[in-house]
Amino acid sequence: MNELNGVLRLGHESEGAVDISFDNDRIADIRPSQAAPSPRRLVMPALVNAHDHCRSLSPTSFGAANKPLELWLVRLAAMPAIDPYLGALAAFGRAARGGAGSVMAHYTRFHTPDDPIGEARAIARAAREVGVRVTLAVFMRDRNPLVYGASEAPLDGLPEAARAVLHASFGAPQPTPQEQIARVEAIAAAVESPLLTVQFGPSGAQWCSDELLGAIADASARTGRRVHMHFLETRYQRAFADAHYREGLAARLEQLGLLSPRLTLAHCVYARDEDLDAIARTGTTIATNPSSNLHLASGIAPIGEAIRRGARVALGVDASAFDEDDDIVREMRLGAFLHGGWGFEQRFTREDWLKAIVENGRHANGAPGSGAVEIGEPADLLVLDLDRLDRDQVTPVEPLDYLFARATAAHIDALYVAGRQIVTEGRPSGVDLGAIEKALRAQYRERMPSRAAFLAQWPVISTAIADVYGCC
Repeated sequence: MNELNGVLRLGHESEGAVDISFDNDRIADIRPSQAAPSPRRLVMPALVNAHDHCRSLSPTSFGAANKPLELWLVRLAAMPAIDPYLGALAAFGRAARGGAGSVMAHYTRFHTPDDPIGEARAIARAAREVGVRVTLAVFMRDRNPLVYGASEAPLDGLPEAARAVLHASFGAPQPTPQEQIARVEAIAAAVESPLLTVQFGPSGAQWCSDELLGAIADASARTGRRVHMHFLETRYQRAFADAHYREGLAARLEQLGLLSPRLTLAHCVYARDEDLDAIARTGTTIATNPSSNLHLASGIAPIGEAIRRGARVALGVDASAFDEDDDIVREMRLGAFLHGGWGFEQRFTREDWLKAIVENGRHANGAPGSGAVEIGEPADLLVLDLDRLDRDQVTPVEPLDYLFARATAAHIDALYVAGRQIVTEGRPSGVDLGAIEKALRAQYRERMPSRAAFLAQWPVISTAIADVYGCC
């Protein structure tokens, strides 16, 4: 039986320091500690990253900064394929360092497309070595690889060299809906474990036909497998939805059988009241991503209104935390600041926000329990250095005030997942993240010449895509 000794429980500070015992992967006992902690440490639920993409390095390093999503996505073709095991180690190592005990990896690209099961096994191996809970949502799509709808005609006027590089990067034919569903199930059969689960990962309605979405809904209802997809992230997706789904996109998804407690919708920046009502009524979860929505100039999601209407809300970093450091502690604070209300209006308390994003995030990711620091719950715990948080120590202040005012990943002392300590003194315990990222950089630099043709055509490609959306 392992123990975490001499800590203060967030929200229970009046009980004094406690010792927490783990029996296998669960909290077995919480009892008064025999000694005052020094330094003081604050224990809280491990945070949950309910929407991310398992990216190895930031796309900013490949020229993707300061672009709206529709252009940013195409720019990702500047990133050559790399060793998926190494990439996953980096992504999961940063997630753990940032305070996330559970991570949604919406996997949108195979680095080894001829061996998706082998790649999934490499990801599972990386997850085991880092120690985080991982949910792998395998991408599914069958239309609009470059721009939305019938607007691709302007791209036909590109020079032959530009069309050739676009076809090489985005022109591969997609399997049928049934083949894509079978691929997800085969991956699940190969890699699922108590700490890793697999979900259907349709990229979004603008990239998925009704046939594909309906088949996913049927498979999810039949098997119980969860579904994770993007929803109305940008104004251009909203325009596509308004043109193609006269009854409304949420209503169409409900007709297809997709809206349910098994579904998580990422972003929802341009969800309207009727969308939010359908999401709330069906028990669907929203995974909001405040920093990513700002980085990509997408907007601020109506999360306060979603909560008011009864929607279940979780939080994601989306590989684009505000400082591109996968710091979900800061992301938790940003979400509360943006959506908690203005002036004396309060849409939710900080306690309610923290409880919701942990409990709903675990539900969205298929992780067990509510995440509460209570006997019988999974031993997924985040430990912060309270002495460093309370840096001035001039008067007694509630730790919750410090947590929401100034906490970041820099204040993390330890992270436990299923009773195993996976972060020690702010660093991943089982992997050398610095060495992993150094090896990744070397691999990318070695393989960047393979992207030379794409980069040479980027000026004309980017102009043509902006023109499709009526920009620039």
